[in-house]
Amino acid sequence: MDIVSIGGGPAGLYAAILLKRDLPQARIRVFERNAPADTFGFGVVFSDQTLDIFAQADLPSYEMIRREFSYWDDLDIAVRGRTFRVPGNGFCGCSRRTLLQLLYRRAEELGVELAFRTEVSPEEFPEADLVLAADGINSAIREKNVAHFQPAIDLRSNRFVWLGSTRALDAFTFFFREHEGGVFVAHCYQYERERSTWVIEVDEETFARCGLGDMTEAEYVAYLEGVFAEELDGHGLIANRSIWRRFPAIQCKNWSKDNIVLMGDAKSTAHYSIGSGTKLAMEDAIALHAAVMATDTIGDALAKYDSDRRDEVERLQHAAEVSLTWFEHLNRYWPMSEIRFAFSLMTRSKAITWDNLALRAPDFVAQVQKDFETDCTASGHATRPGVVPAFQPFRLRDMDIPNRLVVSPMSTYRARDGVPGEWHLVHYGQFAASGAGLVYTEMTDVCADGRITPGCTGLYTDAQEAAWRRIVDFVHAEGDSRICLQLGHAGRKGATRVMWEGMDQPLAEGGWDLISASPLPYHPHSAMPRAMTRDDMDAITADYVAATRRAVNCGFDMIEVHCAHGYLLASFLSPLTNIRDDEYGGSIENRMRYPLEVVRAVRAVWPAERPMAVRISATDWQEGGIAMDDVVTAARLFAQAGCDLIDVSTGQTTPDARPVFGRMFQVPFAEQIRAETRLPVMCVGNISTIDQANTILAAGRADLVALGRPMLVDTALILRAAARYGAPMPRLCPGNLPGLHALERNEGRNFAEEQALRIRARPRRHAVT
Repeated sequence: MDIVSIGGGPAGLYAAILLKRDLPQARIRVFERNAPADTFGFGVVFSDQTLDIFAQADLPSYEMIRREFSYWDDLDIAVRGRTFRVPGNGFCGCSRRTLLQLLYRRAEELGVELAFRTEVSPEEFPEADLVLAADGINSAIREKNVAHFQPAIDLRSNRFVWLGSTRALDAFTFFFREHEGGVFVAHCYQYERERSTWVIEVDEETFARCGLGDMTEAEYVAYLEGVFAEELDGHGLIANRSIWRRFPAIQCKNWSKDNIVLMGDAKSTAHYSIGSGTKLAMEDAIALHAAVMATDTIGDALAKYDSDRRDEVERLQHAAEVSLTWFEHLNRYWPMSEIRFAFSLMTRSKAITWDNLALRAPDFVAQVQKDFETDCTASGHATRPGVVPAFQPFRLRDMDIPNRLVVSPMSTYRARDGVPGEWHLVHYGQFAASGAGLVYTEMTDVCADGRITPGCTGLYTDAQEAAWRRIVDFVHAEGDSRICLQLGHAGRKGATRVMWEGMDQPLAEGGWDLISASPLPYHPHSAMPRAMTRDDMDAITADYVAATRRAVNCGFDMIEVHCAHGYLLASFLSPLTNIRDDEYGGSIENRMRYPLEVVRAVRAVWPAERPMAVRISATDWQEGGIAMDDVVTAARLFAQAGCDLIDVSTGQTTPDARPVFGRMFQVPFAEQIRAETRLPVMCVGNISTIDQANTILAAGRADLVALGRPMLVDTALILRAAARYGAPMPRLCPGNLPGLHALERNEGRNFAEEQALRIRARPRRHAVT
């Protein structure tokens, strides 16, 4: 076999090492355009988990590198004169030049042919069985074949420069410094004796205000030494081809072409804030080596490399994007207290959570806990000292919610003629006994023609009102939960089958006329809605008012107007579904006119002491959909109309949406609305644990956290969590008290034992002794 690597960085070198070791008869050549000692940057950083992977992949190279490590277990966050140390991270730094030299040595030992100061292209090697395109971010091979590889390059907004210093550091450190032009961030870590990397980052506005783009390298190095004079502690900054850059987030639709395969930065990049560039490159090499060894042909190997590796790369890129977005919107978090700011930073990419930090840094989390309680008190909410955020009370108008955990609105499609039956009594009744602070009903329709399906509940007849009153009375009698009615109208998404018979598919028979903001069917084969007239608007508003009056009679604690997911009111908000040319179309202010009419009408008849919420879709997950600036404007306008809580969901506006799913994937939208409007928000979307809820709340990303699917299959989730965290247990039926007491004893003890075992199981795995 003949293998050529075009590029002598970590991806190409490490692949050559692994392949030559296990294919000793193969001819493997590495061509590098630079000299052996040439390299940009200063140090690279790896986590304990990454080092484990390297040790398993090739022990000799791992041992060579390990002896050169600067190893640390702590992470420091320095902000406004306070430094927070978070132990238990397990990272190491190594000089990039040293890393490459060690890989060169290992490659030569195995018989890999190395050629430096040599520019080559794939066409020069017609005899090669495999060509590794490891030629970096600006890959000439990728760009020459751009139509095939189809790269998407997102040049991010912040500016950064890669520098070094002689200042020693004993922890990975984030220095935040507010200067005359804005906030500067330094990502710093030691990589060898008396040498540390300093990646300094600013937003575009700060970059421009400070005139950094007009300075020479010597001038901006001197300027940055002034900004971080205290942090440098008498040491200077060192440049090495240190130019200001914007980070290019790169993804490629295809990774291989014939016998050419993209690797490392040529294929994909991940932001330096999670220390992932060299990790990605070397793990690419490991995956390619495994694919070659497991298959009979190069074609099969490259297909396997793609299928086995892509999910992991995209997962890491998503985490990196969430992390870099945090830094891009640093001004959103800067007003926070120092400890909450630090907690927000630590938990930005979702990999680190409340429980994780409580295990590793209990003193740090105790400070976060105290700060959260202080903020609750300052905001006028009751406070339970020492209780985790999820079990702290919350107040909206005169409604006290015993904790921050909410059972999300979930359609069940089990009603007959809009009447909730015995099944609904059991369904909502179990949630009342679950310990949730607030229970939402499913979307309940204001008229028969406003239903999504024939199985949807309504509140437009006396029978429906009586059935709902029975459920509300039961919820109030059997627990401390509050209950919120979600009111809606399906609009163009109505007259469809129940979920298990074909979600959003039109009824074969028995349908009804549909209305929407504009005459656009949901699916091409769906019924065509008519555009609402002024008379239609008046009639539907009257339906909302009538349903709200019935909700008052039922005794609901709270009401929510559904303006999301492409239903009737949402169809006015999104440009994808509102193409009107009258005063209800065009700008966000115009598109808001009718939804605001409804919200104001509902607020006018809803008791002043009871809160009202609005659910919105913060993105349509589709090009041309609602802009985030418009969503923020909408939230403010709803608040001015009497809304007390913004319930932030996303998507479901059109069938062409392409959401990016993941843990807590909708939380960033809630966080942005809360940060920019200072309004109370509720977040939803693939939140599955109370640990996640604690993290979201403590970081200031939301005020209430809604759990949906987890509660459908585990209604004891909240009770069990209360016992684990030592939170107050909710009021339950006296007959259930023995079980509750047993839960308190067992869960608390089990949790403490689990934490103790985890602490004992955390060795310093890679430090040289």
